[in-house]
Amino acid sequence: MTIRSQLLSAAALLLLSAPLTFAQDGEPAVDCENAQVQIEMNICTGRDYQAADDELNAAYKVTMAAARKMDEQAREMGDQYVGAVDALKRAQRAWIGYRDGQCALAGFEARGGSMEPMLVSGCLADLTRKRTAELKAISAVSGN
Repeated sequence: MTIRSQLLSAAALLLLSAPLTFAQDGEPAVDCENAQVQIEMNICTGRDYQAADDELNAAYKVTMAAARKMDEQAREMGDQYVGAVDALKRAQRAWIGYRDGQCALAGFEARGGSMEPMLVSGCLADLTRKRTAELKAISAVSGN
């Protein structure tokens, strides 16, 4: 048996050892409370990140509304005091670059391995939750 055929056999066994069923919406049916094989853990951390990202997007909208309110109030004192919306946009773009780079780096712990997606998604979820808390704090200070 050649090395190539051994690798293909091993890959086939790996895939067969973790059969996935699919829900009606096309998503893999995985019980994330009891994920036991790597593919399930990867799917679950991906879902966790998606939930964190959804919460971040909602918080960003609220914070953007607060920034607009700050700019409206500041305009009464003069145009030089306006800029909260632009500052928030710049900060968010910079944060996204940081998050993506930091989490790509986190994946290097298992670079090329089946665990890499889980490490990246876990990092993305963690940093996204932290940013969501920051955005909520900003909007709370402004009274929104």
